[in-house]
Amino acid sequence: MKLACVVQRYGADVTGGAEAHCRAVAERLAEHHEVTVLTSCAKDYLTWRNAYPPGDSRLGRVAIRRFPVSHQRHLHRFADLSHEVFGRRSTTEQQHAWFEENGPTVPGLLEHLRVEGTTYDLVLFWSYRYYPSYFGLPLVRDRAILVPTAEEDPTIWLDVLADYFTQPAGIVFLTEEERDLVASRARGPLPPSCVVGSGLAPAELPHPELRGELENMGVSFPYALYLGRLEKNKGCDTLFRHYLHYVEQGRPSLPLVLAGPEFMEVPSHPQIRPLGFVPEHLRETLLGSARTLIMPSPYESLSLVLLEAWNHGVPALVNGGCKVLKGQTLRANGGLYYHHANEFVEGLSLLATDEDLAVRLGAQGRAYVETWYRWPRVMATLEPFLAQVADK
Repeated sequence: MKLACVVQRYGADVTGGAEAHCRAVAERLAEHHEVTVLTSCAKDYLTWRNAYPPGDSRLGRVAIRRFPVSHQRHLHRFADLSHEVFGRRSTTEQQHAWFEENGPTVPGLLEHLRVEGTTYDLVLFWSYRYYPSYFGLPLVRDRAILVPTAEEDPTIWLDVLADYFTQPAGIVFLTEEERDLVASRARGPLPPSCVVGSGLAPAELPHPELRGELENMGVSFPYALYLGRLEKNKGCDTLFRHYLHYVEQGRPSLPLVLAGPEFMEVPSHPQIRPLGFVPEHLRETLLGSARTLIMPSPYESLSLVLLEAWNHGVPALVNGGCKVLKGQTLRANGGLYYHHANEFVEGLSLLATDEDLAVRLGAQGRAYVETWYRWPRVMATLEPFLAQVADK
């Protein structure tokens, strides 16, 4: 089949869950199909500043066609518009304006879909909330596959999505909770769908010499790990409050290591060690050497980091207020969940002191990944589904 994958950003140096999922799927689809990624020239998801040259290129087997962003995001205007749209009842025009301002605005990509969209057997769209997918999908709805990456955040409740979610020819969900959420927002039955998640290769054991490199960076063993962007939308403000409460209660010493770019102030405390962005080889060693992964995010459609931790046999402590995180953890039996500070403190204390429990939960998580999240199984579900939709 000739396939197009539409995503807001794409590249080997682009971080982000939806973008990583798109790239992984596109690369595997390209083993048997002709795949072209249609994307912006942006790398920074806050400003959408053009960083890559426009036009055609390749990354491995995947062809890439980049379209320039017509204007950067106006942060103050976007903040004001978000307040209007989410703070009270808003009009359809205001909601459309929000999706346009959310960006990245790539009118050339939309024009490409208008003119050449029918040359593709299927067009896969990642992340409904961004301009390319929100405005691009209706142009090729008869051959559109939506990968919504929907989360239970304010955007999902916008009125315009009730019809939007019924438009594609098919939907690919990442978890059962995401499917149920989108179904609850759609005006009418959903199109045909499947739940595939994401695949992982078996993890390698941490290299002893890299543990030494971590120690040189100020990492003390054992430790709890947060891996990802440090920002309020990821629940990091709550994580810091809960963890400082843990320390103030004199609970067992378990330093908190933070790995990821900072978009908020990190408390200055001897038990909190921010590392910033870490290279891939250290990232894997950080995951494989942690006592537990902490996932405080209130909004997820699928937590890839959670699966990666289980892939290393590391248990998790997750925000029970997020249905996706709680559902993943219960299905895997690979960790504990909390709803408030006291549960966080007790859960972290248990994982810090009961090594047998931590090992058992981590092993159960790894078995879950082995059963459901290896790429052959994921693609054995996804490819027949795409073929079925294309045949119709």
